[in-house]
Amino acid sequence: MKRNLIEDGINYLKYVRKNKGISVPSEYLKNIEIEIPDGKSGTIEMAAETHKKEYKEKLPGTNIVRDGGALSLIKEDWMEVNNIPSLDEKINKCSKCPLHATRKNFVFGTGNPKADIMLIGEAPGAEEDIQGKPFVGRAGKLLTDILKAINLTREEVFICNILKCRPPENRNPLPEEIVRCEPYLLKQLELIKPKFILCLGTFAGQTMLRAKEPLGKMRGKFYNFNYSDLSAKLMVTYHPAALLRNPNWKRPTWEDVQLFRKEYDKEKEK
Repeated sequence: MKRNLIEDGINYLKYVRKNKGISVPSEYLKNIEIEIPDGKSGTIEMAAETHKKEYKEKLPGTNIVRDGGALSLIKEDWMEVNNIPSLDEKINKCSKCPLHATRKNFVFGTGNPKADIMLIGEAPGAEEDIQGKPFVGRAGKLLTDILKAINLTREEVFICNILKCRPPENRNPLPEEIVRCEPYLLKQLELIKPKFILCLGTFAGQTMLRAKEPLGKMRGKFYNFNYSDLSAKLMVTYHPAALLRNPNWKRPTWEDVQLFRKEYDKEKEK
């Protein structure tokens, strides 16, 4: 409700500025968690702090309702696109956070732009940064094998990450990086409208669910994920790279993806 009121207020301010020639100083908006384009008001730091506070120690249930993330006072071109290729074209030169200076490639995502299933990881690694594609190298091959084991191909699903650029030394994404980048992911969700989402790894699961719970607490169950007009069933399981480090996690991952496929088949039969 609060965010809807903010969005309505922003739209009205845009109308006034465009049609009446009146500008609203950014300092008037400093207590609202929106992004001011000139970056002078410090609201991106405020949004990052708000982002951190959204994470719950323990999820109250399996119904997850997400809002639009950090808002922008100025409507950007990418917000208006209505298909995945156009979104890629509009955002792949992004320079909103320092990660753009160290990346080799922007990793938008690959797969079916109308997929029923979306796989979401944490961020690109070294090989992904080189190739500009998510989940390549050894972890990517293992993911391909996991999909094949449940009768899916990479071409049938859509695969992407929370962040589109590689963090240095593969460190975890920072809150301010998520605030800048997550709106792109939410736009992907809005356009693809998947019926099922599989989060790969602790960080992806915690970010999508806004939870601090460990992966062992999040996995093995479905969450009802709601964003805008999207309603999808979301599951969290281990990241393929983690399975390479610890083969003991392969069995619970296999249990997760079998359950995921079973629920997907039930949905298809309706």
